[in-house]
Amino acid sequence: MDDSVDGILAQWRVARPDLDPSPMGVIGRLSRATRLTERALQRVFTEHGLQPGEFDILATLLRAGGPRGMTAGALAVSAMVTSGAITNRIDRLVTKALVTRETDPTNRRTVLIDLTPSGRELINRAVADHLANEERLLDAFSPRQREQFASLLRTLLTSLGD
Repeated sequence: MDDSVDGILAQWRVARPDLDPSPMGVIGRLSRATRLTERALQRVFTEHGLQPGEFDILATLLRAGGPRGMTAGALAVSAMVTSGAITNRIDRLVTKALVTRETDPTNRRTVLIDLTPSGRELINRAVADHLANEERLLDAFSPRQREQFASLLRTLLTSLGD
């Protein structure tokens, strides 16, 4: 079964028979799969009134926030984005009443970000729908193939410095 990248590779083999276009096949498929999955993920985020970065903040607070929340710096490290991007996301989530921004009572110089009750309720629903969507996106793979694919991607990411 051919995909859209196979046609491109065939054209390169004709146009430049002296080159091996197989790396384009891997990178092209990764790129195309990323675009297609991002669209599918965005649909679920939109159903919950969220942007991907907002989902990431809420999910991080749910899984790692602890009883008092997290600092913006810790959220930035977890989300692998700049502090400016985190600040913008937090501002939007505060406006939506999904998170609070409060001074840490044990250290007045520290500001903690935490889920509001409505934020916790929303992210719990959104995470369940998100995981169901990801499950659907990976239906083409058997459990063993998923493990192999995850291992191959882990190898690629670590080789690239992740």
